[in-house]
Amino acid sequence: MDNLEKIRLRDFLVFTIGTAMYGWGLVNVNIPNHLAEGGLSGITLILRATLGLNPAYTTLLLNIPLMIIGYKILGRKSFVYTVYGVVALSAWIWVWQHFPTPPNLHNDLLISGLLAGAVAGTGSGLIYRFGGTTGGSDIVARIFEQKLSVPMGKTLFALDFIVLVASLIYVDLRQMMYTLIAAFIFAQVVNLIQQGAYSARVFMIFTQYPEEISHAIMEQLERGTSLLKAEGGYTHRDQLVVYAVVDPTEVNVVRQIIHQVDPKAFVSISTAQEQLGEGFSYLRPQTGFWKIFSSKKNA
Repeated sequence: MDNLEKIRLRDFLVFTIGTAMYGWGLVNVNIPNHLAEGGLSGITLILRATLGLNPAYTTLLLNIPLMIIGYKILGRKSFVYTVYGVVALSAWIWVWQHFPTPPNLHNDLLISGLLAGAVAGTGSGLIYRFGGTTGGSDIVARIFEQKLSVPMGKTLFALDFIVLVASLIYVDLRQMMYTLIAAFIFAQVVNLIQQGAYSARVFMIFTQYPEEISHAIMEQLERGTSLLKAEGGYTHRDQLVVYAVVDPTEVNVVRQIIHQVDPKAFVSISTAQEQLGEGFSYLRPQTGFWKIFSSKKNA
């Protein structure tokens, strides 16, 4: 099996946590506070309100045809993950129904909406980040993401809106407005978790002293730098541009380095939504106290 198609136990653990959070919010926040929901979960709530059907069972039954479509389009791994996600979500809804733990929100619909969106978004975001889905509109959203590069949060928000309009048959307009707040928070949290909540800072430094600045950054921060070849648009002279990605807490240090070496340098600072590699997704070299502590520990 290809490395990209490996099914990992860690993923199932994350899916279990994510579906537990989503199911908890649905049972303990949405339903008691009369908030609707988007996607297939919203449909199960409509069926609950109109026909008295249990969402724990309708979640599983309505997902069967979608899982078949998901298998044909997304492949074996996504199918396995989706089946587990759907079954786990249905199981957690059943568990929370039998062991409810609703927070005391004093009937505050605004807090209820914010909490519902945050909890469901966190749970779903964890699931999506590790390659899974909970079925329903998640399958459609993942197809849009993979085939059309449309962020899942945007697709989910659009699909949610359609279901939410239909939910007006059992909730009033006031409750729907707070539900829309929950849906918006949900989409934002999903995107935040998927893309990485931690944003680094990217420096592009145009200076007459690229070597000096580059070495200073590497020595003081132990961050890697790159010297990019560039050509002046007006002078057409070749020059080196310092490229560096640093922690947000290190921005002022880099500014001080630049000011000390070349106060006239032109600097562009931007945000990197997600970064992979040593110092960010891998362990960065240890310095100072932690380096000494580590060496003593391994001695």
